[in-house]
Formats: sequence, structure tokens, C-alpha cells
Amino acid sequence: FIGIKVFEEFDLQTLIDRFDWSPFFRSWDLAGKFPKILDDEVVGESATELYADAQEMLQAIVKDKLITPKAVIGFWPANSIGEDIELYVDDKRQDVLATLHTLRQQVEQRREGKPNYALADFIASKDSAKADWIGGFAVTAGHELENIVEQYKQDNDDYRAIMLLALGDRFAEAYAECMHEKVRKEYWAYASDEALSNADLISEKYRGIRPAPGYPACPDHTEKDALFSLLDATSTTGIRLTENKAMLPAASVSGIYYSHPDSRYFAVGKIAEDQVIDYAERKGWSIDEAKRWLSPILQ
Repeated sequence: FIGIKVFEEFDLQTLIDRFDWSPFFRSWDLAGKFPKILDDEVVGESATELYADAQEMLQAIVKDKLITPKAVIGFWPANSIGEDIELYVDDKRQDVLATLHTLRQQVEQRREGKPNYALADFIASKDSAKADWIGGFAVTAGHELENIVEQYKQDNDDYRAIMLLALGDRFAEAYAECMHEKVRKEYWAYASDEALSNADLISEKYRGIRPAPGYPACPDHTEKDALFSLLDATSTTGIRLTENKAMLPAASVSGIYYSHPDSRYFAVGKIAEDQVIDYAERKGWSIDEAKRWLSPILQ
């Protein structure tokens, strides 16, 4: 379909079954890969106690339906023009709905023949006359989570507050994983015969990527503005953006779907003045504004 599809709720146990637990333990400064961390000679006992407490909290969340995860996904006809990606209103590809801006790696590659990537490379160019598509998503563990956390804090129960925040992140990431699988197998269906285990999904052995604005392949957080507008994300999911483009509730994930079989994650890395100037022109920014938003990656 072209446009958006909203999901008002999702089975909580299904999301729990998709948890990647390793980041959960890292959030408590316990290093190790799940489930091996539970038997670790140094942190195994602490990790096991923490895991048991997390299971108890998850049982309560499922039993009382304490949170209501929400999601929105969308698909649009698209083609690239240089480092920009044009999204179109319909299949006629005449009226531009929005433009996504990407940045290209400028560092010298150590391996000969390795290209300097931009995310726009994974969308067919307009000159090619090939019809391509792009997708987007926003998911949240739910607004209820923050209210419960606040109640724990008022009760001076910092342990449970931190526990719930950490589990909220796991719910959001698991929801992003579940929606991406549905996209690949059902809604975009470019990998309808995919059959991967949860470990395979955590290891990203599927076709396609879902980079998020603000992360290494797309370091400009302001690209969330275009994404949220396309998805009508605030109205459909309740997720809102702060002045600095952080998402609230914090247990939320958003990003772009690319289906190209060669699409991959990468880090843009440091960029020079020439790309800053080019990017500012494409975004309609002043040089100072571009430098403010891109400051972490400036040479």
C-alpha cells in the first residue's frame, strides 16, 4: 500500500519473546552475552537475580496489560537524486511528497575498491527510470510506562523505576524488530519466504535495513521531522519530538526501511567543509545551522 498503517496495540508476550536481553544487562553495567551471562563467574549471580526480578515485572505487565504499545508504518514510491531521496505522492512519481537528505562517507577507505556509502545509494536513481520504494516506521512501548515509572519514583522505589525503564527499551526494540519482520514478509513482502530464528534476527541476518536518524548512517537528527510528518507519528502513536529531536516517550524507535539486497549499516564518520556546504544547500539551511546539527561529525 501507499501511505500509512497504524497499529493501536500488539501482543505483549510476542514482544517479550523477541527481546534481545544483552543490552538489558549492559544498562545495569553487567557485561556479557545472554544467556551465557547468567553463568558468568564474575557477574552471573547478579545477572541471575536481575533477570528473575525482570521476569516478575514482565508477568505483571502482561497480566494487567500495564502498557499499550503503538506503531505506525508507511511506504512511498521513491527515487534518489544524488544524495537526496525524493518520495512521491503516488505511482505516477510526478508530485514530490517529501525529500530525505543523506550524507556520504568522506574518509579514505582502507580497503581498495570499498565505496564511500550514502543511504541514497540503496534507492534507485531517478535517472535509471527504475521504480523504487522506501518505507518508514515509528513504534513506542506506550505512554503508560512513564506514568508507572513516575509512581515508582514517588514511592522512592528507584530500583523498580530503573528496571521498568530498561524493560521499556526492550519492548520498543522488540516492537521495531517485529514490525520490520512483518514488513519484509507481509506488507512489502520482498522476503515473504523468510524463516529466521530470534537469534538470526538479533544478528540482522535478514535482507534490508532500518537506519534511524541520529545514528551513524544518518547522523542528522532533524531528518526525524520529515519522517514524523510522513507518518503523522505524533497523532498516530503519541510520540513527540523535543527541541533537540529526542523522542518522548523515551522507549520509542523510529527509522527508514530500505529493501535493497546490498543495503547495509555504516558510519558516515567525519565530514569536511565541502559536504557541510552542500548539505546546507540541500536542506535550505545556513552554514551555521548545518554546523550546529552536524557538529559531532565535523572534521
